[in-house]
Amino acid sequence: MDVRRITINIAGRTYPLNVPSAEEETLRRVGKQIESMIKEFEANFDVRDKQDAIAMCALKMGTNAEVAKISQEKNIKSSTERVMQINQLLEDLEK
Repeated sequence: MDVRRITINIAGRTYPLNVPSAEEETLRRVGKQIESMIKEFEANFDVRDKQDAIAMCALKMGTNAEVAKISQEKNIKSSTERVMQINQLLEDLEK
């Protein structure tokens, strides 16, 4: 596996990381997204320091991930139920 050394800047701090090449673009995109969210929180809310903005960012990203997970689980359940219905229809046709 090809590993690259990259640097991500978040809230004025630099974080050197060793990451698989396949993940580099994703990590850079997420780093930029975090920076953007921090700036948005600082501009729109009473943020006392970077730590508050980072905490709000973490909460928002965690919430988004959980909502996406729940949605995916519902889609899987719905798809599974639909496949079971189709299988039942096919079994009924065979009779």
